[in-house]
Amino acid sequence: MELTSIPGVGEKTAASLRELDDPERALRDGDVSALARASGISEGRAARIARGAIRARHDDPGGFTATARARELHRDALELLKDRTVTDYAAKRLETLYPSGVQSRIDEVRAFAREAMEHDPTDAVLDALEAVEPLDEPSDVHVRDRCLATQDAETYSRAREAVPELSVELVEDTRQLSELARGYSTVIALDEAFAGTDLEGDVRVEPDALDDPESVVPERTLSFFAHNRETLQAAAAVHREADLDPPCDLDTLDGALDRLDSDGAVRGDEDLDRLNAALASLDGAVEEAERLANDHLRNAIEERDVTIEGGDLLSLVERGAGVDSLLQRELAEEYATAIRKAREQFVDALDLEDTVSLANRVFEEEPTFPVEHDEQALSRLREELTATRDRRAGRRKREVADELAGLQADCRELVDRALELDVELAVARFAEAFDCTMPEFGGDGFAIEGGRSPLLDVAFEAVESVDYRVEGVALLSGVNSGGKTSTLDLVGLVVTLAHMGLPVPAEYARVERIDELHYHAKTQGTLDAGAFESTLREFGNLVTSVSEQRSVLVLVDELESITEPGASANIMAGILEALDERGATAVFVSHLAREIIDAADTELAVDGIQADGIEDGELIVDRTPVKGQLARSTPELIVEKLAEDRTAEDGFYDALLEKF
Repeated sequence: MELTSIPGVGEKTAASLRELDDPERALRDGDVSALARASGISEGRAARIARGAIRARHDDPGGFTATARARELHRDALELLKDRTVTDYAAKRLETLYPSGVQSRIDEVRAFAREAMEHDPTDAVLDALEAVEPLDEPSDVHVRDRCLATQDAETYSRAREAVPELSVELVEDTRQLSELARGYSTVIALDEAFAGTDLEGDVRVEPDALDDPESVVPERTLSFFAHNRETLQAAAAVHREADLDPPCDLDTLDGALDRLDSDGAVRGDEDLDRLNAALASLDGAVEEAERLANDHLRNAIEERDVTIEGGDLLSLVERGAGVDSLLQRELAEEYATAIRKAREQFVDALDLEDTVSLANRVFEEEPTFPVEHDEQALSRLREELTATRDRRAGRRKREVADELAGLQADCRELVDRALELDVELAVARFAEAFDCTMPEFGGDGFAIEGGRSPLLDVAFEAVESVDYRVEGVALLSGVNSGGKTSTLDLVGLVVTLAHMGLPVPAEYARVERIDELHYHAKTQGTLDAGAFESTLREFGNLVTSVSEQRSVLVLVDELESITEPGASANIMAGILEALDERGATAVFVSHLAREIIDAADTELAVDGIQADGIEDGELIVDRTPVKGQLARSTPELIVEKLAEDRTAEDGFYDALLEKF
């Protein structure tokens, strides 16, 4: 796909998208989260780009929602769906759903929605989804125990780019390579020239190392799994609870994840644990061994009588001998015992059977009091333990990374399926919450049976159902607060959802496939001359755009408020006549229905939301419009109620009633 062919994507945006791992997949799948990771692209823009890619794929010109209120209905529909998502990904992914007049796009989403409605969104699945989010590549992986080395400047540059997690060093000869080995537990030489040379330390000659960076830096793979541990475990739980067929063996994945710490270190290796424990306890073990040796010597000295003849004492003094010489002469055996105990204590405490010789050097046999460890020997032991630990950790990391690397692609699919399931469950939950059905397409106009609007500010269970059908143009009349606007909203929402390919809140619905929805909401107050002219131009353009090749649905709520009532009636009559002549479907809500009918040169259909009367100051209304009947007004109902009261003997209210 040529990125710049997508509506709204220029060269700069295309360059940002190309930085993604797989921009075509993200565009194809509508992966808004992935698109938003591109430089300079917000989540809102990512959703628009994804919709643009979909439109390009279906050759969809867009423009279905032709007015502000029509666009509001689309947003309202999306919010109802997004309210039923668990993950941020699903909420963003739903932004790619939009109403379209192109049959292929409608059919694509209808197929998705039908499958989605088959799901059972259990609490266990929804709970598991709470911890699922798109996989993330850790960006803070730095390895300090090994380095790459090369003699070649070009190889040096390539290594720095391919393996940024490691230090890369330029060396001239084997001497410098050996020096590096004293500072790192492992050095990986990238030049064939170093092969066969005898080098100190752990120096590996691997000329092909850059062809497989993961073998050089297994931490790259391990960090990915450690960083995404909770998401992977949650995605596995989603598959188990939803009884989905996973792309990999979940028990194998769980076992592999259990072998990693949160920082990517390998767990469950006894030798590694022993070496780590030894290094952590090294200083404390030295102090304890010193204390044990000194306690033994102190007790020995206190319990023994040491006799030195005058000549011997004079000889020792003349030679400048001190307590060490006395210890060597009089307590040599006890000192040897003290050192032996110190060494045994030190080795046992740290479990250093494989480095006994090096550990023993920490406590020399030359008598001193108090007994003190050899700091240089302790440093050498620390270095040896560190190098041994790092080499073993490196081997174990490579082993586990090799095992996990084979799961990485499947794990991505595992998470993707869980996230997509949340999108599907949102549709299923929406359909269940609002008693939805999949609408039919065909015929002229629309037909809705048992429709209930979820947009009303009352509990959905309390919403009265509405049946309404229109073919051609119709006037919808009714009393104030009788439900005219909510009926218009219901029609607009059903048509919008149907063209999004989604289920609609009705027992049955049939809609004509249209290219544009024009919904003109109620105008607040009379328009000034400029705004009035602009409104007329808008309707003029609308009327002239209707043709056999481009069908529209027009919904208008109380257009009469734009100017004087008499002029409004004439204008609306003319608009309805023009729309009727062109075969459009339109519903105009108006309190001037009688005046519009009188002003029209052709017969116009009129429907009425009827009020049966007033009880305790409240209207009793049948919300379903009655075909072919003009609704009575609220004032007429009030006058009728007063006339029936019969408290006025002069017939005043009867006379008023006759005026209607």
